[in-house]
Amino acid sequence: MTAIDLRKRPGKASMDEGRAAVMDAATVGSPALQRLRDTRADLSGMDLLEAAIKTDFPGRIAAVSSFGAESAVLLHLISQVDPTTPVIFLNTGKLFGETLRYRDRLQEKLGLTDIRAVGPHPVDLSAKDPNGGLWNANPDACCYIRKVLPLERALKGFDASITGRKRFQTNARSAMEAIEEEKVRGTGEPGSDQGTRFKINPLATWTQEDLEVYLDTHKLPRHPLVKDNYLSIGCMPCTERVPEGGSYRDGRWVGRDKDECGIHLPNNIDGDGI
Repeated sequence: MTAIDLRKRPGKASMDEGRAAVMDAATVGSPALQRLRDTRADLSGMDLLEAAIKTDFPGRIAAVSSFGAESAVLLHLISQVDPTTPVIFLNTGKLFGETLRYRDRLQEKLGLTDIRAVGPHPVDLSAKDPNGGLWNANPDACCYIRKVLPLERALKGFDASITGRKRFQTNARSAMEAIEEEKVRGTGEPGSDQGTRFKINPLATWTQEDLEVYLDTHKLPRHPLVKDNYLSIGCMPCTERVPEGGSYRDGRWVGRDKDECGIHLPNNIDGDGI
């Protein structure tokens, strides 16, 4: 596998700064968030997960996983805390077959009992992507109907979600907090955009080296495409191998002014990173 350059992509500075500003604007600063940050300030990894799953949001929290290049780390941590924790898997209909088989392998190995595969609604596909080519014509719109809306529907009724995002992944995530609170995006239905939802990022401060050490220590299987230099793995049409010396996410949406699928950005932008 090629060495990973974690620097931001050339020419992406303005986009990253814009993404960061948008993400900041969407963040809510409630007293409840401040209390959580005060009491969990020293926690990360499994300790933060255990507090969130068992104490802060018992029965009201779900993990979101792409079953991508590094997903085994977060999923293994969750399995050690509570393997019955709901895990939402976005099956966009455009994933690599390797990803689907990897999901099955990890589910069996880790003993996760509540993986919920969700996908785009047939009505949305019929109206917006009847021929399946929206990913090429308008990738933001494609991400919206295949990722953003399905996830928002799946998270209805949950007060918090768990993500596997890390600060090193993009410049826009470099200042990400381990605990966030965001306005509920909504799905377009009346009243669906009310309230806020917490987001727990237990791996926020982990480095690529930390992830590799954890994978090796616990003998966790890698996504089969990693050995072919797919370093960040999303949908098949929008994911390519990273060339020698390329940066971590250079294989995503190549040639486009885009590096997020949208699920971690507010209402009017469609972006990535689970």
